[in-house]
Amino acid sequence: MSKKRPAAIALAGALCLVTAACGSSTGTADGAVGDASAAAAESGYPVTLTNCGESEKFSKEPGRVVVMNGASVAEVSTLLALGLGDRIVANQQSYGMSEVAGRAAAIKKLPTGDVKLNDAYDIPREAMIGLRPDLVLSTTSYGFDEKNGFATRDQLQQVGANTYVSPQGCDQDTSKMTIADSYTLLRDMGKVFDRSARAEKLVAASEKHIDEVAAKVAGERQPKVMVLFSNMAMGGNDFSSVVAKGIYNDILAKAGGTNAFENASTTSFADLSKEKAAATDVDALVVIGYNDPDPAAYARKLLKEFPQWPAAKNNTYAALSDSMYLGPSNDLAVQKIAEMLHPDKF
Repeated sequence: MSKKRPAAIALAGALCLVTAACGSSTGTADGAVGDASAAAAESGYPVTLTNCGESEKFSKEPGRVVVMNGASVAEVSTLLALGLGDRIVANQQSYGMSEVAGRAAAIKKLPTGDVKLNDAYDIPREAMIGLRPDLVLSTTSYGFDEKNGFATRDQLQQVGANTYVSPQGCDQDTSKMTIADSYTLLRDMGKVFDRSARAEKLVAASEKHIDEVAAKVAGERQPKVMVLFSNMAMGGNDFSSVVAKGIYNDILAKAGGTNAFENASTTSFADLSKEKAAATDVDALVVIGYNDPDPAAYARKLLKEFPQWPAAKNNTYAALSDSMYLGPSNDLAVQKIAEMLHPDKF
């Protein structure tokens, strides 16, 4: 089951922009305007974010949020973690699975807006405008590129919609992404929706969990890990969905491992031949399932195909999904990978 996506969005990674539009008030007495301003101030508004080099202002909590695809689950998972699922009027993100109990089912229940997607598997301009959003979230700036048939930030601003591109997504290069970017996304959405206290609680819990795991594996040998998406083709070679750089490497480091193919590419993904993969010592596999019902089966298939790998000899693999990506649950990936690589420490 090979899945292909346009190169510009194929698991691009995570993101950073806000474009705000302040709605005008009509037919309102001066006193009512004053009362509204006081209420907004009490609730923490207005909120201003600097995002992708622009300073943007939110005058109130968004109530009609559209989450674009971008081959991500970072944005929708973050909103759900903050208890904001009821603000979403259209969501196009799904991995079909999650390390967080109930999250995949919760994502599946969200409205999609009944939109006919374009060739980039996302929401085209006219359909987006028709959804009447007041906030649109995109994984990278690709989602607001007019050349690809999307509504631009300026066009959305004109209809009263703010826009946000997640951390590291401004230039569509996610190779420098770290776990800290997941926290930035949480904190930014916390500010936008007046949920900062909840966001800080989630960040603190994640940091504590990761620190505890990292302390257990500190000083241990760091096995070489191959990280790749199951049954996903993103290039011309047999192994085009192998991770080279990005948040995945930060997760591996915290779990006491290293990326076996970190130097195979200067971008997020390495496009490897079968021969290159075979010639590399792989101590462990991490297979990320993207709408694949059985990523573990894919991992076992690879281990059988490359019996010379130490990973194959020791049957060392883990199947993960959203916790390996930008989002609120990276600590779960750190925990599971650490247990795989250093079982004697747990």
